[in-house]
Amino acid sequence: MRSLAFIAVFFLTSLFAGCGLLPEVKDETAGWSANKLYTEAKDSMTSGAYDRAIKLFEKLESRYPYGRYAQQAQMEVAYAYWKAAEPASALAACDRFIKLHPNHPNVDYVYYLKGLVSFNEDLGLLGFISNQDLTERDPKGLTEAFDAFRELARRFPDSKYTPDALARMKYLVNAMASHEVHVARYYMKRGAYLAAVNRAQYALKNYPQAPAIEEALFIMVKGYDQLGLIDLRDDADRVMRKNFPQSEFYARGLERQQPWWKLW
Repeated sequence: MRSLAFIAVFFLTSLFAGCGLLPEVKDETAGWSANKLYTEAKDSMTSGAYDRAIKLFEKLESRYPYGRYAQQAQMEVAYAYWKAAEPASALAACDRFIKLHPNHPNVDYVYYLKGLVSFNEDLGLLGFISNQDLTERDPKGLTEAFDAFRELARRFPDSKYTPDALARMKYLVNAMASHEVHVARYYMKRGAYLAAVNRAQYALKNYPQAPAIEEALFIMVKGYDQLGLIDLRDDADRVMRKNFPQSEFYARGLERQQPWWKLW
């Protein structure tokens, strides 16, 4: 047993000693000025090397925590995280910058960037081939994007980013309304008529100007009819015929063209 213990101690001692013989990895940025770190980080961003840019921006802030370069690095790293497909880190960086520098001259851009990160319109290849859209996904991102754009428009109405933010807000309102109608349609097809009517009512109340309201009203008409609530059905039908007298829903009902992957 003593021999085994001696061998084990000898082996571990040799191992740790060997580790000390490994060549030390040098930090290429050692001794770099704040300007050098920032320039290299920006060059990395331009070339698409976002992971390297993130590391350089973070080193810049840790080594030179005061001054305009540090503030710029805090802002730029949020964009780099977004382009590196790390939205959670990008949002955290945006929130941190807004908290630390609420009166910064470029804080309007950070609000705009925060909205863009959550907006996330690109569905990728699978979303394209499956015919998926934003209304069929978790609406959390839509809501967060809308809130960020709304805060930008409220605080900085004259910002150069505000017109685009307002346009995106209109799209998001339509998308959020469409999401509610999508859920209501799902309930209708499964016979959950009360749940369907409630979701349609929610869309009508919160997004009264959205194009999806036409279908929401039709779901209410059909849902009330299935529930035997004749007076409510007739009220909903009267409102719909007044606002959408040529609605195609009366002819085709709730059936919609399905993407190919839902055929089996």
